[in-house]
Amino acid sequence: MTRVIGLMSGTSVDGIDAALVDISGQDLDIKVELVEKATYPYPSALRERILSVCAGEAISMPEFAQLDDAIAIAFAEAAVNIQTVHEGASLIGSHGQTVFHRPPIGVEEANEVNLGYSLQLGRGPLITALTGITTVSNFRAADIAVGGQGAPLVPRVDAALLAHPNEIRCIQNIGGIGNVTYIPNRSGDWLSQIRGWDTGPGNSLLDLAVHQLSDGTKNYDENGEWAASGKICQPLVDKWLKHPYFQAPPPKSTGRELFGFDYITQCFDEAKEYQLNAADFLATLTELTATSIVYNYRHFLPQTPQRVLLCGGGSRNLYLKQRLQALLGSTSVTTTDEFGLNADFKEAIAFAVLAYWRQDGSPGNLPCATGAKQEVLLGEVFER
Repeated sequence: MTRVIGLMSGTSVDGIDAALVDISGQDLDIKVELVEKATYPYPSALRERILSVCAGEAISMPEFAQLDDAIAIAFAEAAVNIQTVHEGASLIGSHGQTVFHRPPIGVEEANEVNLGYSLQLGRGPLITALTGITTVSNFRAADIAVGGQGAPLVPRVDAALLAHPNEIRCIQNIGGIGNVTYIPNRSGDWLSQIRGWDTGPGNSLLDLAVHQLSDGTKNYDENGEWAASGKICQPLVDKWLKHPYFQAPPPKSTGRELFGFDYITQCFDEAKEYQLNAADFLATLTELTATSIVYNYRHFLPQTPQRVLLCGGGSRNLYLKQRLQALLGSTSVTTTDEFGLNADFKEAIAFAVLAYWRQDGSPGNLPCATGAKQEVLLGEVFER
């Protein structure tokens, strides 16, 4: 058994999710027990700095280095704090903080390499130095180097922990960005049939809208209550669904570069002609998240899932969950909590598993999900 810390901060930049887990077994046949969990908010000034960089603000190289260090220090502190009661971690898997993500561009030309690029700050060597614990970080780079999107990286973990012998499942994470893992029955050549990609906006647009509509007093719509009090503007949803990203077949990945500050500004502008109040606008944005997920399922899945398991912060948005259930009809919509995997910390748990696999010599990516040319070991290892 190995005690591992998984560290994750997503596109919502809410804070650092830390999961302390015990892992045993090999490759897909592993057991994971969640020992401790906690979310450590970023200091407000650091969060604002990260968000401004994600929005495209130019910074100098000294400022860049300072930001990288500040994030690493915050991640290291999270790793130390999660062990206050339960000690003994010998490994950290740190996703870091994504500040830029560019998927592979188009078709490769004769003299050009059109690989993707993804940048996560919070460098592993500093986390190792501050904690004294071997750290695996920079997980996306190896998949990108062999032609993959570098995202999503959780499908292989989902396959190991949530596959079922008789049930077709979709694991739908709703963080800032939504991503899906389609898992067929665990029989035959099932692993090669898994699919995964980013479905589009999760909470990113909703959180930005709530912050603006509340004059900065709120950062998210708790339980979706504000949106639930409004009316959906279907013509606007239909217009937004024509975005090229939704139409593009997988493999595909995205981030705040596409569904961030510029896009929410566009959404506000396009909503003006419909004279929506704040609740109506949020109801319509929520419907975009729900409808875009279902659109991806109907157009790109091999089969309709029998069950959808939600995770991530959006899984706690009761209104969003209700809209997904309504749109999916007979498909059961629940959360990973009901199947033994904490919905709030699943992503942090996943990077603990990916670090464990890196040390174990097992590949972490699924080419059928990321589009990579081959399976590879994920992450750079920094020994204590």
